[in-house]
Amino acid sequence: MPARREPVSRRERPAKPALSRGAIISTAVRIMRAEGLERVTMRRLATELDTGPASLYVYLANTAELHAAILEELLGEVDLAPARASGDWRDRIDTVLGSYGRVLRENPGLARSALVARPSGPNYVNLLEALLALLKEGEVPDAQAAWGVDILLLMATAHAVEHAGKTNDVPGTGPEWNSLAAALDDASPATAPHVAALGVPLLLSGPPHLRRTWTVRVLLDGILHTPIES
Repeated sequence: MPARREPVSRRERPAKPALSRGAIISTAVRIMRAEGLERVTMRRLATELDTGPASLYVYLANTAELHAAILEELLGEVDLAPARASGDWRDRIDTVLGSYGRVLRENPGLARSALVARPSGPNYVNLLEALLALLKEGEVPDAQAAWGVDILLLMATAHAVEHAGKTNDVPGTGPEWNSLAAALDDASPATAPHVAALGVPLLLSGPPHLRRTWTVRVLLDGILHTPIES
């Protein structure tokens, strides 16, 4: 008959690591990388951290704040070196936005969440500072730079959402993309003459990075030359 195990007292158990905002976010990032953002819930985090869900709300008000905190953490991986390098300021902005987009594309759920998440930590501030410094170098007026940086990040975020989960530079594929291509290809010259004239070869042409670079140039030209009217 196996020997009876005596219960272990609380004093003899290994002490749990102290709960903190940093520990919660690190655990959330680990789960997201392994299983996707949709699996990062307060209940799952509580289980991983051996605590109750209510304890997490001391550090994070809700899931939206959690997603913003995860995004803030990952923004530390954006390469901001181009802001301190030499070369055309437009190209360097495009490079920084390209790095930002890669971080999001590698985490598809986070890319979608980034459209509404509001990070507010030092990594986000550093990203803004890098972009604003480059806009200043391009002699963009302050008011236009202040609004323009928001437009640039919104565009880069939307571009990352469209191409989330893809690390190559191949134009869109999959059922939704194929359905769009078929609809464009079937457009009637009688009811949609401009769509039919351009068709798939032009409307869906170009690899993602070239379309992003062109969009960045269009936005920068507009930001530079469009004053804000009071």
